[in-house]
Amino acid sequence: MPTRELYWNIHGHWLLYPLFLIAVGFFAYGFYRRLRLWKMGQPENRWQDVKAGIKDLVVYGLFQKRVLKETFPGIMHVSIFWGFVILAFATTIVALQADFGMNIFHGGLYVFIKLSANLFGLLAIIGVIMALWRRYVIKPDRLDSKMDDGILLALILIILVTGFVIEGVRMAANPDPWAIYGFVGYGLSALFQGMSAESLGALHRFLWWFHLVLAMTFIGYLPYSKLSHIVLGLANQFMRKRGPIGIPETIDFEDESLETFGKSRLTEFSWKTLFNTDACIRCGRCQDNCPAYLSGKHLSPKRVIQDMRVYMEEMGEARQKHATANPAPAASAEGAEEVAAAVEAPTEEELGLRALIGEVIPEEDLWACTTCRSCEQQCPIFVEHVDKTIDMRRNLVLMESRFPTEAQLAFKNMENNGNPWGIGWASRADFLTGIGVQTLAENPDAEILYWPGCSGAYDARNQKVSAALVKLMQKANVNFAILGNEEKCCGDSARKLGNEYLFYSLATENIEVMNSHGVKKIVTQCPHCFNILKNEYPEFGGKYEVIHHTEYLNELVQSGRLKLDNTPANDQKTITYHDSCYLGRYNEIYTQPRELLKAAGLEVREMAHHHEKSFCCGAGGGRMWLEEKEGEHINNMRTDEALRIGTDLVGTACPFCLTMINDGIAAREAEEKVKALDIAEILASKI
Repeated sequence: MPTRELYWNIHGHWLLYPLFLIAVGFFAYGFYRRLRLWKMGQPENRWQDVKAGIKDLVVYGLFQKRVLKETFPGIMHVSIFWGFVILAFATTIVALQADFGMNIFHGGLYVFIKLSANLFGLLAIIGVIMALWRRYVIKPDRLDSKMDDGILLALILIILVTGFVIEGVRMAANPDPWAIYGFVGYGLSALFQGMSAESLGALHRFLWWFHLVLAMTFIGYLPYSKLSHIVLGLANQFMRKRGPIGIPETIDFEDESLETFGKSRLTEFSWKTLFNTDACIRCGRCQDNCPAYLSGKHLSPKRVIQDMRVYMEEMGEARQKHATANPAPAASAEGAEEVAAAVEAPTEEELGLRALIGEVIPEEDLWACTTCRSCEQQCPIFVEHVDKTIDMRRNLVLMESRFPTEAQLAFKNMENNGNPWGIGWASRADFLTGIGVQTLAENPDAEILYWPGCSGAYDARNQKVSAALVKLMQKANVNFAILGNEEKCCGDSARKLGNEYLFYSLATENIEVMNSHGVKKIVTQCPHCFNILKNEYPEFGGKYEVIHHTEYLNELVQSGRLKLDNTPANDQKTITYHDSCYLGRYNEIYTQPRELLKAAGLEVREMAHHHEKSFCCGAGGGRMWLEEKEGEHINNMRTDEALRIGTDLVGTACPFCLTMINDGIAAREAEEKVKALDIAEILASKI
C-alpha cells in the first residue's frame, strides 16, 4: 500500500513541539498587539450576517474572485495562496498520523497528497518568482517595496525549495517505490545519487531541522509582517458591508449628547475602520484605479489607509508611554469600574501627536476624492476608503467651517433656493410644465412620480434630456407627474461634501412632501438622485420604488409599450457608452443602457475602462461644484478615452457625466467629430 515512514532519519523530533509552541506564542502576541490598537476605536457590529460572511470567504477568500481580476498579479497570488493551502493540508494529514495516532497517511490519500503537494508547491515557487520579478524588475508605480516584502518572499521561497530538496535527498538515500508521485522531489533526487549514505543522512537531517526552524519562524513572524493579511484579509472579507454601498453613517442632530459632528480624531472612528488599516496589503489596486491619483493629484487611497495605520501605531505607543508615566489610581474591586470610567484616555493633542486632518491626511486630499468608489470596487479584501473621507469632510464643514470656497456658494444656493445653481425655487417647474407635464397636485392619480432633479429642471443642456424622456413616456402612454416647485435638491452633493445638516433638511422636506402625496414609484434621470432616493432616503422614512430612466425605458421597450426604429442614421452608427459611477458601481446597472442602445440600432464599442472599472467623469462627491486646480482635468482624461474609440457618439445616462464629457469634447475641440448624448435623447430620435 502506498505510504512512507514518517520522521525517517530524524532523532529528537519531539523538539518540534516546543518550537511550535514558541512560534504560536509569538503569533498570538503579535495579533494581541494589533487587537489593542483596534480597540481604540468605537464599537461597531460586523458579525450580524454569518451566512453571507462564510459565502464571501469561499468566493473571495478561497477562490480569489477579486484577486483574479488582474491577470499577472492574480495568477501570481493564486499560485502562492493555493500552494500554501495544499501544503498546509498535507502537513495536517501528516501531523494527524504522526502526532495523534490516526492511521490515514496511506493508500489513495497518500498518492493524492504526494501529487497535489508537489504540483501546488511547484506552482507556489513559480508564484514567488513572479512576485520577485514584478516587485524588483518591473517595479510598477503602485508597489512601494519595503524590507519586509523582500524578507517574506525570500523566506517563503527558501521554505518551499528546502521542502522539495529534503524530499529529493530522502528519496536518494531511502529508495521509495512510490517516489514518482512526488515528481519534483523525484527529479531532484538524481542530483544526489552519487553521495554516500552517511552524507545523504547528514544532509537530510540538517535540511530537515533548517526547514523546520524556518517554518516556525514564518508562523511566529506572520502577524508582524505584511503576511498578516492571510488572517486579516479573510476576516475583512467576512465582515464586509453588504447591500447598497456608500450609505454614510447617519448623524442624529437631535442627540444633545453629541459634542462633535464628523470625525477628526482616530479614536472617533470605529474599531472596524482601524482594523481596515491593518488588513490593507498595500497592493495598490485602489491607487491604480483612482481618477484623482491618475490625473496627477496628491490623493492616493492606499496612502490614506497606510498613513492612518502608521498614525494608529503612533497613538498606541504614545498611550502606552502615557499610561506608564501616569498610572491609574488604585481602587477596590468594587470601585474599579468607577475609577476606569473616570480616567479618560488622553486625546491626540494631550499626547503631542500630529493632527489627523491636515498633518496626517492633507485637506486637499479629502476634497480631491470624487467618491466614485473605484478604489473599493477593485480592492480584493474590501477595504472601505470613501466613508472615512466623508466623515472627515463632515468635521471640516460642520465643526470647522473650513471647505473650498466654491462649496460655500453651492451650500448657500441649496439652502436658499433648493438647487445648487441658486435659480429661484419658484421657477423649478417652469420648463416641464411648459412642455405639458402635470404636477401631482394636478394629477394625483399619476402612476409615476417623475423626478427630473436640479439638472433636469434648471440646466439648459439637461432640459433637453428631460424633454426627451417626457416625449418617450408620453409615447408609451405612461401616467406620470412631477412635484413641480415642491421638489427640492435631493441633497446628494451636500451630503458627499460633508454638509450633513443641509442634506438632512433637504431630504426630510422632500420626504414629507412625497409622503403627503402618497408617492409609491419614482423615475429619475440622474443616478445621484436615483441612488440617494433609493438607498439613503429609506433611513429617514422615504421608502419608495425608485427606478433609473434607463431601467424604465428598457422595461417599456421590452414590453412593447415603446417601439423604436432601429435603423441607424448615416452619421450616428457607432457609440461608446460611459458608465456613471453612481449608476454602475453603486447600483450595478450596466446591462440596461447597452440593451437600449443596441435596440436603437447602434453598434456599442467599449472604452478601455468600462463597466465596474469605468473611469469617473470627475463630478461625483460634490466635485461638480468645485474647481479642479491640481493635475489634469479628470473629465478631459475620460473624454480622451472616448475619442480614442473613434465612435460617432458618446452615450451617457447621467446629467453630471453629460456635462463633463461635453466640456471635455469642447476642451479637445472635437465637436465636429463626436457628440455626447443622453440615452433618452437617442431613443427620442427613434420613435
